[in-house]
Amino acid sequence: MTKAAIYARYSSDNQSEASIEDQVHNCRVRIESEGWGVVETYADTAISGATLLRPGYQKMLEDARSGVFTILLAEALDRLSRDQEDVAGLYKQLSFAGIKIITLAEGEITELHVGLKGTMNALFLKDLAQKTHRGLAGRARDGKSAGGKSYGYDVIREYDEQGEPIRGKRKINSGEVQIIGRIFDQYLAGKSPRSIAIALNKEGIPGPSDKGWTASTIIGNRKRGTGILNNQLYIGKQVWNRLTYRRDPQTRKRVSQINSSDQWIVSEIPELRVITDDQWDQAQEQQKQRSRDTRPINENVPDWRHRRPKHLFSGLIKCASCGGGMSLVSRIYYGCAASRNKGTCDNRHTLRLDRLEEAVLRGIQESLLTPELTAEFVREYTKETNRLLAERSGIQVQTQARLKTLDTQIENIVEAVASGKSSQALLDRLETLETEKQTLDDQAAEPTPNTVRLHPNIADHYGELVADLRTALNHEDDRDHAASIIRTLIDEIRLHPIDGKIQIELVGDIATLVGFAEANATNKKRPGSNNDPSRTKWLVAGVGFEPTTFRL
Repeated sequence: MTKAAIYARYSSDNQSEASIEDQVHNCRVRIESEGWGVVETYADTAISGATLLRPGYQKMLEDARSGVFTILLAEALDRLSRDQEDVAGLYKQLSFAGIKIITLAEGEITELHVGLKGTMNALFLKDLAQKTHRGLAGRARDGKSAGGKSYGYDVIREYDEQGEPIRGKRKINSGEVQIIGRIFDQYLAGKSPRSIAIALNKEGIPGPSDKGWTASTIIGNRKRGTGILNNQLYIGKQVWNRLTYRRDPQTRKRVSQINSSDQWIVSEIPELRVITDDQWDQAQEQQKQRSRDTRPINENVPDWRHRRPKHLFSGLIKCASCGGGMSLVSRIYYGCAASRNKGTCDNRHTLRLDRLEEAVLRGIQESLLTPELTAEFVREYTKETNRLLAERSGIQVQTQARLKTLDTQIENIVEAVASGKSSQALLDRLETLETEKQTLDDQAAEPTPNTVRLHPNIADHYGELVADLRTALNHEDDRDHAASIIRTLIDEIRLHPIDGKIQIELVGDIATLVGFAEANATNKKRPGSNNDPSRTKWLVAGVGFEPTTFRL
């Protein structure tokens, strides 16, 4: 029986969870009519098709590589992805694995569908973004809210004569305004944003989005206009389009960039003023006086270097107790940021930076240096090496054949010219052929591919590559590249405080590799059948390490 799998997805735009059931039902009807068998169903709820960071999608890719199914059925191609590059990449991966993609809307997917539908989906996203931005800009020019809820204000829900909602109206929230005034007064009195946030959390006062108060909630960023102390709406002035959000094609995360001031839309809304000009001016001046230059300008170092993570796992470390981030509470110790800045987490444990990095890298190295993964590396290395050599050999054969043809054509033209049949067209053609021949001669002069298909010590070579992982991270020329590869394989590093010790859990693609190694070492099923393949068992940062801190 043909093994078929179903993939369904709905975004958070205007669909509901019932959409998943409808998609799966319609796909099952098609599968039954074809006489296939359903072996697995994958679904992602309320996740945009513009990203690949979807649990169901990633599990589907893993099972595809394992040969779980031979046909992937979806309602339409845009359920799998709306990104043209991602659609092409998925098609290549599944085609390589011998898997057909079939959709109810388009039928069996071919290269033509990938090109046309991928382009249409990309244009749809771009058009949708432009129309949305245009609508929000018009609302901002009218002094109305263009999205988001600002602390200190409530949304007014009204409807026009046709029953359509009137969007963007706001009114002052008197209770929250009192907190805003308190924050300004305490900051001007010399209190730090961190101490103000901790006091508000201790009193149980809800913060914006009900996530608790932090120092950054209060101080924000002056250039970006974020934070309570920098929200110009409090002095009756709305500034919209200060930031542009784009998705990083490498990390797939949304990042913000400051727009030039001529792109800002500034509206005067005096009825929403809650802070005096004097309070505002003093707060801005105090921020200037208290701020320090954390990123000194160095003309010899490009700007992008300043934005790189300072340490190997910066931004990836999470507190397992509260789910918040772990940050450096001192020069070399990581601690829970919520515990330190908000006082809302009871995890007071800290872990040395060097021991954390050493524990993670040691765990990765030990897991990857198994006979099973070594054999897997040798197989893949052999396959890719043979493919490249065969491809190059084929090019050499084609080059030699083309050279023979060119020699014949050039000789015919030379004879024609010698016999008095010369013309400008013949001379131009001769020049073109000679140029092509020179190019191919240069290619043919390159060494013939080595007939040795595989180095006899390739397994030892793999071991050296893994063993040299930390060496590469400490080498000036290789550090950035090696670190970026490791960071893309790790989604989170969760620190669990258990019995007075910190235990480490890896989450992400690297954890799947570690789990693969562990499962093969114990002759168990591949990860993903009864447990989460994207998480490792805990690594303990105990004694016996010779730690090295990898600063980036």
